[in-house]
Formats: sequence, structure tokens, C-alpha cells
Amino acid sequence: MPQSLAKILVHTVFSTKDRRPLLRDKPLREELHRYLGGILTNLDCQPIIIGGVEDHVHILSTLSRICEAADMVKEVKRSSSLWVKTKSPDLHDFAWQNGYGIFSIGFSQVETVRNYIAGQAEHHRKVSFQDEFREFLKRYAVEFDERYVWD
Repeated sequence: MPQSLAKILVHTVFSTKDRRPLLRDKPLREELHRYLGGILTNLDCQPIIIGGVEDHVHILSTLSRICEAADMVKEVKRSSSLWVKTKSPDLHDFAWQNGYGIFSIGFSQVETVRNYIAGQAEHHRKVSFQDEFREFLKRYAVEFDERYVWD
């Protein structure tokens, strides 16, 4: 085959450092989500939906065939944390957590995941980020040691 073709869909999740609720301001959060989409586009990763609440973000996107998952997340976090720090003196020490979760999804799951991300505000009235993330790890059969999941 003379051409390399791929369509890999991923759901990426990461929180602010120590899960601090630094993204309380909804207009800032929405602007951040658009900024994250721009970073992904520049990496040739198509953003489908980006959402989240005060202490974490969910990204549903494609993963470019020329960009490794770790490199994509590293650049998204690096660039966006620098950007957030410019938005307010109160955010001068903004940082994302060191780790992240990235989960592959099938094309048939796109609408379900899209709706899940769109409903984050309602979802987190009942469920903490930690419980949500533990559930992802269990659902995707990711072995983990609780001592090393949170920073």
C-alpha cells in the first residue's frame, strides 16, 4: 500500500496539579477548551469535543498517525499551562498533574463519549474526579497502584 492511513480515536483525561479547582471561571474554561483544540489541530489531531470542570479536562480527539500519544499529551499540557498562566495573576503557578489517562474508543462510541464530556458539570455534582478516573481505569482494565495515581 503506497499510503499510510489511520483513524485512531482517543479519550484523554488529566487534572490540574493536586486537583486544585483553578478553572472555576467558566468563560476562562471555555476559552481554554478552544485553545486546547487549537493545539490539537496544530498536532494534526482532530478535536471532537473538549470539556471538563474546575479541576480537570476531558478531550475526545483523533490521534495523528505521526504523533505518539505521550507526545500529544505533553505538548497539550505544556502549551496550555503556559497560556493559562497569562490569563490572571491568580494563575501564575498553574500546572497540570504529571500523569494522564488516555483510552482508545471505537467509532461507535463517539456519541456516547461526546455526550459524557458535554455533561461533565452535571456528572460532577455527584461524582468526584478521583472516583470518575478510578472507574475509567477499571472499565479499561488498567492495572494501577492507588499510591501512584494522584499527584
